[in-house]
Amino acid sequence: MTTSVAGTAPKEPTAHPAPGGPGAAAGPPVNHTRVLVVTCVALATVISAMSSLNVALPSIAADTHASQTRLSWIIDAYSLVFAALLLPAGALGDRFGRRRALLIGLLIFGAGSAAAPFTSSATALIGLRCVLGLGAALVMPATLSTITGTFPRERRAAAVGVWAAVAGASAVVGVLTSGLLLEAWSWRSVFVLGVILAAAAAFGTWRFVPDSADPHGPRLDVVGAAISVAGLGALVYSIIEAPEHGWLGAATLTGLGAGVALLAGFVAWELRTRAPLLDPRLFTRPAFAAGTVSILLQFFAFFGMIFVIMQYLQLVRGDSALVAAVSVLPMTAGLVPAARLAPKVVAAVGARACCVAGLALITAGMVVLSRIGQDSPYWLLLAGLYPLGLGMGLAMTPATTAITDSLPPALQGVGSAVNDLSRELGGALGIAVLGSLLSATYRNHLALPAAVPSALAEKARSSLGVAAHLGEPAASHARTAFVDGMHVAFLGGAVATAVAAVAVALLLRTGRPAPATEAEAAHGADAADAAAAFEGN
Repeated sequence: MTTSVAGTAPKEPTAHPAPGGPGAAAGPPVNHTRVLVVTCVALATVISAMSSLNVALPSIAADTHASQTRLSWIIDAYSLVFAALLLPAGALGDRFGRRRALLIGLLIFGAGSAAAPFTSSATALIGLRCVLGLGAALVMPATLSTITGTFPRERRAAAVGVWAAVAGASAVVGVLTSGLLLEAWSWRSVFVLGVILAAAAAFGTWRFVPDSADPHGPRLDVVGAAISVAGLGALVYSIIEAPEHGWLGAATLTGLGAGVALLAGFVAWELRTRAPLLDPRLFTRPAFAAGTVSILLQFFAFFGMIFVIMQYLQLVRGDSALVAAVSVLPMTAGLVPAARLAPKVVAAVGARACCVAGLALITAGMVVLSRIGQDSPYWLLLAGLYPLGLGMGLAMTPATTAITDSLPPALQGVGSAVNDLSRELGGALGIAVLGSLLSATYRNHLALPAAVPSALAEKARSSLGVAAHLGEPAASHARTAFVDGMHVAFLGGAVATAVAAVAVALLLRTGRPAPATEAEAAHGADAADAAAAFEGN
């Protein structure tokens, strides 16, 4: 399966025994169970890194004196690089060898993780998270392409189902594992775990995974990849840095304008090149566009919420890292059964109604979360998390199905790649935008008594994580300002999902789709396994 999103039919990949494996010269049969285990370990390594560090943000802020803006960068640097390079990295793996892409990606990821525990600088940590994102972009598409390129057709669907379940479970396992590690060690232990997982996956890849590639696939769209990376980088950089320079400041407006212009240039280039990285004409299909918008804005709200809520639970409520991680798990009580039920709901009322209802529930959950205060009871948090999970379970399956069912069989690889890109890009933008709203409101609402020395006041304005260690009265005023910022951020997420609901309703207004097929029902079951997760892969 090719991950290049060109409008050409993918060719069946060729598989070769892994060099250096036992009996390589004789071409031994592939041990598919070992291949599946190894690729799933590699996948779990990079997916867990997306969510695990959120739990450690208060500790990182205290250790590195990172501002709220820098905390956004520490989380979003990984997601941004991951999303921006996902398509070109997947195309490179397809063309030159998935095993090679896995090994290189895991080595890059492991090297970045090994260096991170030795830094005490927020800037260095941001740079290392970018390195990890580069490694992850090589790893994730290569894991699925390795499975589809080496498994026989009769075993492929089951293997992909396992892959989807692991992709989902890895996110929640990452959060819980980080919470456990932080009970005994510092935030540096989270990166040590990444080194161990990457080393195990790299050894397994070298030992058991055969190489597979599509050497006759379309040439990589280098120009398109460069323009898209530059455009996304300029856009996200300007959003995250807006609280520092002002939303109407020259630097912010210039950066936003440059980002929009570059992305417009990317669309223009993709329309004229013969082998586009992402063919914009696909978005003229209403169902394809609706599914993409839905996935993008679901994860925009979701990842932005996780970034904010983990700081609230630890720095405002005073929960430990483990308690904070466990506190958000009830969301899966709505997400898992809703994902399993979604195909039946689609069969009964249609994909349009199911997806819009799910997005409306996400919006309602974000609105409820925006009402949480410093002394709110846990049930209010639960009242926001449960409908949010329920909504994601209902909206995720029909959105993914809308993407894939709107394309012919020859372009199913395109649908998979766009679904992955929408999720990763939505998460990166959500952290950037909601984190920026939080930071700007926190700075504007932090009113410290005149008795607080100016040096301490400046530190308190950088982030709540820093202010919490300055003692009273700075800490209490900072908690109040943070909650104000949290309200604005969650309302921003609610607006995004409400816009998504309206867009989906308009794009799918042409009529009720046919009842769910057996394939859709099977997809819904896989999505539910993945939904046990924050990621919903």
